Amino acid sequence: MLKDLFSKKKKYASIPNEQAKLDVPEGLMKKCDSCYKIFYRKEMNKNLNVCPNCGHHHQLRAWERIESLFDEGTFQEWDSGLAPSNPLGFPGYEEKLQKDREKTGLNEGVVTGKGLIDGQATAFAVMDSSFRMGSMGSVMGERIARAIENAKEQSLPFIIFTASGGARMQEGVLSLMQMSKTSVAIKRFSEAGGLMISVMTHPTTGGVSASFASLGDYNFAEPGALIGFAGRRIIEQTTREKLPDDFQTAEFLFKHGQLDQVVHRHDLKQLLVTILKIHEKGGTSS
Repeated sequence: MLKDLFSKKKKYASIPNEQAKLDVPEGLMKKCDSCYKIFYRKEMNKNLNVCPNCGHHHQLRAWERIESLFDEGTFQEWDSGLAPSNPLGFPGYEEKLQKDREKTGLNEGVVTGKGLIDGQATAFAVMDSSFRMGSMGSVMGERIARAIENAKEQSLPFIIFTASGGARMQEGVLSLMQMSKTSVAIKRFSEAGGLMISVMTHPTTGGVSASFASLGDYNFAEPGALIGFAGRRIIEQTTREKLPDDFQTAEFLFKHGQLDQVVHRHDLKQLLVTILKIHEKGGTSS
């Protein structure tokens, strides 16, 4: 009897293969891109898409950002009917635009408008990298320029959240022209005494980082955001130097004086409210 007891075969827990580890039920769960821990999607959404374990900031869609900042029911969208076309007749571009419209529910990679943030009126623009990687085309530039002009005319501060892969190649030089268009709009806005706050999120690169994203009176960024113009490999090949591991991160830019502050997503709203109150007529931060 004792012999039978000790001769029983041991049962070992099966070890899931790598594919099993990577498989996450679609819609129900979300895996962190940094620590790879899995959470209920509802839990992640409630935490503004910040990983509860490691604090990694995942993408926040345009309307999710608006809902996280603005007082309920106060946001009024501008220029929603202004949509991109195919001005240069680039092959396959219209099909890609349509695919992104169906996927995101947007008709361009930026949403603009105005509303109240804790009772403070502000003009607003937020880019969404889910639409054409947030690339800057002629309609995106026009929407942002119009939002800045509206802010000037209505004596509103202007806040922009950037997320972009740079210029939109399918629109060629028309895309590059948006750098100067938006920069001139910001200059006129600034000369009129307007307040602009720029918040760079992951990623903010190319012509966007080289133009309106860096022209705020206050320039902030979320932790870990990739911010830069040319790619890391191109720079290393050109300079023939090894770049630091944290090169082109928000933390690197802050350390070298190119950002005013790196701000956790949970702290952004209160920071924006404080700045808006300071700069309103007779404003105070108390």
